[in-house]
Amino acid sequence: MSQRVTSRSSRTSRLRTRASVLAAGLGVAAVLGAGVANAADTTAASGVAGAVQAQAAAQAKAAQAKAAEAAQAKKAAEAAAVKKAAAAKKKAKPSWVDPVKKYRLSASFAQAGGMWQSTHSGQDFAVPSGTPVLAVHDGTVVKAGGNGAGDGPAYGYAVVIKHGNGTYSQYAHLSRIDVKIGQTVKTGQKIALSGNTGNSSGPHLHFEIRTTPNYGTAVDPVAFLRSKGVTV
Repeated sequence: MSQRVTSRSSRTSRLRTRASVLAAGLGVAAVLGAGVANAADTTAASGVAGAVQAQAAAQAKAAQAKAAEAAQAKKAAEAAAVKKAAAAKKKAKPSWVDPVKKYRLSASFAQAGGMWQSTHSGQDFAVPSGTPVLAVHDGTVVKAGGNGAGDGPAYGYAVVIKHGNGTYSQYAHLSRIDVKIGQTVKTGQKIALSGNTGNSSGPHLHFEIRTTPNYGTAVDPVAFLRSKGVTV
């Protein structure tokens, strides 16, 4: 009787040991499986993060290149605009000009001397007879003819042009007049030929800037022209 009990007890003990080993094995497997799954998840997450970072870097680089291209295009456009403005300014017709070209300044404004009743009323430009005389600015002819166009025989043949804003220009000692009263003229337009008519000691153009069309209202013509950007 005691041998049977001992045998059964021994078998029972072995079964319990096998069950414990099996359970332990299953637990280890479960633990290992969970670790492998966690490692796989970590690797996948790391790959996604790396791809996102790479995409962000590529987008940032593309944005920088686009910004640099835009800045370069803006700079080129500004340079082209400056160049175009300079060319237009150079091409544009000047607002005021000298009354003759290739001249020498002789008797000046307000100069004293026996040739004039008091002092010289204008600026003389020494040029040969027949030199083209130009309108110094746009305007309308208000006087033209002999006897100084009404200002006296000392001026010889003369022309007076109204420019607006209380400004008039006078051209005297002419040999020929090419405009008539009421005619509009443009800056630089030929209006007459220089000469030696009237009270003149030699061929030249007598030029005045006036505040009215009549004698006695002259101002310094050289200072006036220079204030308008003309190199006299």
